[in-house]
Amino acid sequence: MANDFQYTGQCKEILETADARVGDKVRLVLKRGDSQEVVEGLLMPRFATKDDEDYVVVKLKTGYNVGVRIDSGTKIEITGKGTEPHFSRPELPPRQQDLPKVCIMSTGGTIASRVDYRTGAVKPALDADDLHSVVPELAQIANVDASIISNIFSENIGPPFWSKIAESIEKEVRKGTDGIVVAHGTDTLAYTSAALSFALNKPPIPIVLVGAQRSSDRPSSDAATNLLASSAIAGQAPFAGVVIAMHDWISDETIAVHRGTKVRKCHASRRDAFRSVNTSPLAYYDLIHRSLKMNTDDYDRRRKPNDWSIKPKFDPNVLLIKFHPGLSAGIIDWATATGYKGLVLEGSGLGHVSESLFSSLERAIKNGLVVGMCSQCIWGRVQLNVYSTGRDLLRIGVIPLYDMLSETALVKMMWAFGNEREPENVKQIMHTNLAQEFSDRRVIEEKHDG
Repeated sequence: MANDFQYTGQCKEILETADARVGDKVRLVLKRGDSQEVVEGLLMPRFATKDDEDYVVVKLKTGYNVGVRIDSGTKIEITGKGTEPHFSRPELPPRQQDLPKVCIMSTGGTIASRVDYRTGAVKPALDADDLHSVVPELAQIANVDASIISNIFSENIGPPFWSKIAESIEKEVRKGTDGIVVAHGTDTLAYTSAALSFALNKPPIPIVLVGAQRSSDRPSSDAATNLLASSAIAGQAPFAGVVIAMHDWISDETIAVHRGTKVRKCHASRRDAFRSVNTSPLAYYDLIHRSLKMNTDDYDRRRKPNDWSIKPKFDPNVLLIKFHPGLSAGIIDWATATGYKGLVLEGSGLGHVSESLFSSLERAIKNGLVVGMCSQCIWGRVQLNVYSTGRDLLRIGVIPLYDMLSETALVKMMWAFGNEREPENVKQIMHTNLAQEFSDRRVIEEKHDG
């Protein structure tokens, strides 16, 4: 029968009657009106809740966990006996003094997740020590220290957390670590990498942000390979600065290293979800041969942590607006009246919006708002001198942001207002290339993947 702390009430009684134990392979035949539904899989543990005790958790053959409501009419067949799954942290491997020192900072996300047996959902659970101990190959690459910054999904990470992460990184750099890995959820990973690129003023070592598209409880997980590669990059790479390291393809062969201001998540679930936009990856890490190959000579070199500083303040009063046909000018008026300091517009094509927005944009700029224009196209750059619409926007005072990604522009403007009060100074900052967030011209072949 199931353990008391896992299943309770009627659910526990039904499982006891069927002599079903956690870890057994089961076949559930459910009555759904006049029809039947069959669910097969591995019976998993579940924390009892007072709100709903009448469901069990089953791991399907796909690797996903589902909650299944059962009642006295449910037929439970045991198709195979098993043992209860559990997690126990192995001992940390011994340190090797000749290896580089790498600090893994955990913020949460899929790379630091396990299954929540209450719902079958992925939940942040593993701390940074767990991440180290469950990937024993790390002992061959670096002497790893671990710290926990937060334990939340990336959709909950914003300006206050960016500041906290930057300050935590500064402390570790001052201690003399050779590289830093920040384990982070993938959904807002590009925002955080852009934020750190501006907050950390040319850091002397690699700061490698990494996530996972599939959690470590799944057979297809990319968590271990991503963590292994990012630790090697952080400890051994010749470059300094903020990067994102994620799969270059769906197979476990190559990790692409993307500049922190020029990368976007382009797929919801694929391992190779991240792409460098309007540039090439900075480097590639070969997982098979465990070697790093630089893809360009244009990068800041690793150096001693003597002369550098951070500016970790962000002002969240900046709004990102995606232009679309029918967009109401009232949104811009609302932003002006509400106290926003800046707007980043995602215009169509070369950076255009409807002329119906012009009056509101002009009022906003006269009221001191900084308004920057990005293109909502993935590839290419804003060109406001080509068509009359663009020239009118320039006349109004909208500033072009070249080929800067809109999420990078949003973060940069938040950072600029966090450190400057005057709109003219912010405009100057937005037109200053601080972390290779924009390029002077487009020189590489554009790659469009299916």
